[in-house]
Amino acid sequence: MQSKQRILATGADGKFAGLVIPELAKRGANVRGLLRKADKTDQVRKAGAAEIAIGDLNDPASLKTALRGIDAVFYLAPAFLPGEAEVGVRFVEIARQAGVRRFVFSSVIHPVLSGLANHQAKLPVEEAILSSNMEFTFLHPAVFFQNLTGSWQLIVESGIFAEPWSTETKFSRVDYRDVAKVAALALTNDRLLYGTFELCSDGHLNRHEVAALMSEVLGRPIKAEKLDSKVLEKGGDISAIKPMFEWYDHHGLNGNALTLRTILSHEPRTLKEFISELAATHAH
Repeated sequence: MQSKQRILATGADGKFAGLVIPELAKRGANVRGLLRKADKTDQVRKAGAAEIAIGDLNDPASLKTALRGIDAVFYLAPAFLPGEAEVGVRFVEIARQAGVRRFVFSSVIHPVLSGLANHQAKLPVEEAILSSNMEFTFLHPAVFFQNLTGSWQLIVESGIFAEPWSTETKFSRVDYRDVAKVAALALTNDRLLYGTFELCSDGHLNRHEVAALMSEVLGRPIKAEKLDSKVLEKGGDISAIKPMFEWYDHHGLNGNALTLRTILSHEPRTLKEFISELAATHAH
């Protein structure tokens, strides 16, 4: 696929999907960023989008307009989107009807986990893409490094890294900037066509091991603890994510870095490097 063909990137102002736009721009792609509201237009244009479309995944009419003249799509659903499977399947069909030829879907590591709603919701979307006869690439990224960003200041101030599941559970993780690069490659050339790719950085770390990296970077102790989920319940309904916490109490999400390393042709970013960036960015 030629890079000058038009590519629609959903969630163009998002902290994850938004990382794909500059990677596409580097490769000379003509990117149309899909936004829910026009107030982020300047931000997305600065990231490299040549065009802006205003639309909502729950508004088929706006999606039909956004997809007009589009050759390829990057699709990443918002986390815990209500009706995620139905929304995704409908989007795939609208894309097919619009004449889109290639669909790159940022799914999740181990989408076969039926007990986890945010994993299970990806499978019907993948099936819809397979049934569409569009060209495709499926990305199965591990837990994002960027998930640490929101809690970093509290970790630094309290000296505690806490999450609402066992401190012993091991996870593979990945920097979404590396995933974004893979997505851009999949959208702009044929090297990754028809592939399903597990995307992980090196390492299978539990919370104690992540806290040790934080301690090393900060030069002072960071303690790993388990956060009582009842604390979260006080802040609102967590019924949708509680099964995830229960799974993580006993099982991790682990993969292998070989695929990502091979696609990038260099080592993926490491969690220690990311933590060092956080520390530098938030230094007082």
